[in-house]
Amino acid sequence: MSRLIDRIGPIRRRPHRLPPFQSLVHAVIHQQLSGASAGKILSRFVDLFGIGRFPEPEEVLRMSPERLRTAGLSRPKANYVIGIAEGTVSRVVPSLDECDQLTDAEILDRLTAINGIGRWTVEMLLIFNLGRPDVLPIHDLGVRRGFQISHGKRNLPEPDQLARHGNRWAPHRTVAAFYLWRAADFLADGEW
Repeated sequence: MSRLIDRIGPIRRRPHRLPPFQSLVHAVIHQQLSGASAGKILSRFVDLFGIGRFPEPEEVLRMSPERLRTAGLSRPKANYVIGIAEGTVSRVVPSLDECDQLTDAEILDRLTAINGIGRWTVEMLLIFNLGRPDVLPIHDLGVRRGFQISHGKRNLPEPDQLARHGNRWAPHRTVAAFYLWRAADFLADGEW
């Protein structure tokens, strides 16, 4: 990891600190899409409401899944967004202040109870929105690919292998994830 850090240099990230509802909807929209495609869909999603800001959960619940799909959401993603809105209204989705009082494991348990919210989505919330320092998304293809590249492996590591190796980076596994993502980005750009 030290060679990777030397090669890439410092990485500084600030958490977004969005309301968890908004952060989760962003993550669901971005699942399995390029950043550019997801950004367009997200913009069209916000525009559906005609209010010039990200909608509140109650506003999403007043819209049909078919109408949400006109923004470019797949049927499952439209239903996931509605489920997140329902979970927020029923307080399954904690507020930002509540998140600050919960452990990573408590947030993971609460949010994965919502259909469409898996471990990866919660990890993205923990890393990018809440700024949690010790999260290693072992199922993330970019993290796995970055590990393969930076550690000179022939094959992608299995998630359990990456988890075992990642224990040595605790309690700073989030920083390791940022460096592994950057290593994967360098290869994609042909720079490695």
